[in-house]
Amino acid sequence: MRQNTMNRRLFAAALATTVVLSLSGPAARGQASAPPNTANSFKDTSMLKPPAGSRVAIIEFEDLECPACAHAFPMVHDAVDHYKIPYIRHDFPLKMHVWSFDAAVTARYLQDKVNPGIAEEYRRAVFASQTAIGSKDDLRNFTQRFFQAHGAAMPFVVDPQGTLTKEVQADYALGEHIGLSQTPTIWVVTPQQWIQVTDPTMLYQTIDTALAQTAGPAKVARTSASLKHK
Repeated sequence: MRQNTMNRRLFAAALATTVVLSLSGPAARGQASAPPNTANSFKDTSMLKPPAGSRVAIIEFEDLECPACAHAFPMVHDAVDHYKIPYIRHDFPLKMHVWSFDAAVTARYLQDKVNPGIAEEYRRAVFASQTAIGSKDDLRNFTQRFFQAHGAAMPFVVDPQGTLTKEVQADYALGEHIGLSQTPTIWVVTPQQWIQVTDPTMLYQTIDTALAQTAGPAKVARTSASLKHK
């Protein structure tokens, strides 16, 4: 236990030093990673900021067919609930994944037409059942069972007007504009900097560091780009 505490303190100190060094220059926007020196190269990170009035937020691009996203999901949401900070999620269904896009559209349908909490449960359930979903037919059968279990009627066509499809496509286009190369891509962001968290077990330490470097009371809020539909 003592060794773990010391490791956390050393990590926080190293991360704080990295961020301070990266902020040199009046117009610089801090860039760091957890663990240090593991950040990807991005094309444009100007949009990586928390909502107005918030000190710290988590921004994540996820793919519902990605095993690493499934692994990160509970840790990300535990951190959001623990710190009561905004969470901004974008769908980034990788083209090599055959059913991820459809799952993202269905999650948005549940958010808009059924219940936001059930939409979140659907995402969690899909992640938990990834190994049993091998095709679009498997996904549809899984989704039908999910709707039935939650007392909701699944429509024959989930997105007849293509509105939700366009929203997922817009998220994907944003990810390409940033220059994403993997999922999940997770950042802890403040108005002055972003920290890419490549190891989600370090989220708590990273958020602590970000909060320590910002001033004023934290804004208690939780938002989701995929839930509030830009």
